[in-house]
Amino acid sequence: MTILVLLAALLGLMPEQASPAPALAPAPPSTPAPASTPAPAVPLAPADNYTYNPEGRRDPFVSLLRGGSDERAARIGVGGLAGLSVDEISVRGVVAGKGGYVAMVAGPDHKTYLVRPNDKLLDGTVKAVTPQGLVILQDVNDPLSLVKQKEIRKMLRALEEGK
Repeated sequence: MTILVLLAALLGLMPEQASPAPALAPAPPSTPAPASTPAPAVPLAPADNYTYNPEGRRDPFVSLLRGGSDERAARIGVGGLAGLSVDEISVRGVVAGKGGYVAMVAGPDHKTYLVRPNDKLLDGTVKAVTPQGLVILQDVNDPLSLVKQKEIRKMLRALEEGK
């Protein structure tokens, strides 16, 4: 029974008994408390508004072996066929002319360019134009590779365009 009374008193279920004991006034402190200035509160920015500031830092995804230049920087000021890479062009047609074959290629800008042998691309050179398509020598940009150029064939009737 006493356990129940104690639990009820702790939980506040039983009315407190009035005690005739006089209330004691708090004693004044003998030494004054040191005046401390609270540190100014610095509001933290919410995580939703975080933006990265790359000022003074290099891009970690740019190769250190190429001296910090990337393909996009190489394209600045280069227009026309010389500004297109081998992967960006697709052969749309081949025309027989007096001096040999001329290929019609389309770029990502939906423009058509006429390509002849020895024309320069951003990452290669056109080696030959055949009735079936183009033969391109692409420059390999891998410092660990022993091969510096590879031969790429861009066919007129590519499998990816036929479907």
